[in-house]
Amino acid sequence: MATIERRTLLKGSAVAAALASLGMPALAQAPAPRPLNRAVPSSGVELPVIGMGTWITFNVGDNADALAERTAVTRAFFEAGGAVIDSSPMYGSSQATIGHGLSELGIPDQLFAADKVWTSDVSDGPTQIAETRRYWGVPRFGLMQVHNLLGWEGHLDTLQAMKEEGAIGHIGITTSHGRRHADVEAIMASRPIDFVQLTYNIADREPEARLLPLARERGIAVIANRPFRRGALIDATRGAPLPGFAAEIGAETWPKFLLKFIVSHPALTVAIPATRRVDHVRENMAAALGPLPDDAMRQRMAAHFDDL
Repeated sequence: MATIERRTLLKGSAVAAALASLGMPALAQAPAPRPLNRAVPSSGVELPVIGMGTWITFNVGDNADALAERTAVTRAFFEAGGAVIDSSPMYGSSQATIGHGLSELGIPDQLFAADKVWTSDVSDGPTQIAETRRYWGVPRFGLMQVHNLLGWEGHLDTLQAMKEEGAIGHIGITTSHGRRHADVEAIMASRPIDFVQLTYNIADREPEARLLPLARERGIAVIANRPFRRGALIDATRGAPLPGFAAEIGAETWPKFLLKFIVSHPALTVAIPATRRVDHVRENMAAALGPLPDDAMRQRMAAHFDDL
């Protein structure tokens, strides 16, 4: 089969070359499908619904082979239409790894750089953000967030001032593992933030009760972290056949099934799976192609997963 495909490719290339030599254009190729986008409510900026996280996976230090592998992952992410890359000062060398990749690849126009401020001393916030920007090598962040609400009140004041000056595009807050949802809800209801980042996946559905509806009500974009629970949800499905109805939404693998569940929620803007592998980033990005489940299908998906 590989030999046949190669011969077909070579034959097609020869035909195209012959047409070109006669001044005749070859048949136009259909453009590659682009991933589904969602708009940030406060600004209208369109973002692909699958982004990329860097917690643990990009913390590789100075290992040359690992840096090259993460650069390849970043290249594949952009080639598949990705835009949002998320990191934090808490993530070890992840910021420097991103910067290394961008220095190798160049900074594409589509990049939406998202990072965080993470220090209990609010006065250190601007210095930390400047250092983060130096690691990335970008002129500006599309989003700066207060990581896990650490010093959130003072940091949000700083970020708001930076946004008004044009130094950053959007501001937000983050939490993970289902922590401090009451505090997150209070901030969403009272402060003019653009984004909230929280844990949401097919197993962690608590945000559906209050936080996701509030985000829609307040016009706040939502980033879903830990979409696979660091691989635990993939492990939970290992060896289990996909339900027949998965074909209706073009989910031929469990990762696509799990991601389509997340990004099909109308309040979700971006999910940020993390990965070390090029094939996995391509599979993740493919979850933004094709049909998404409606409410009835989402209920079937959740019920099926709960029964595994």
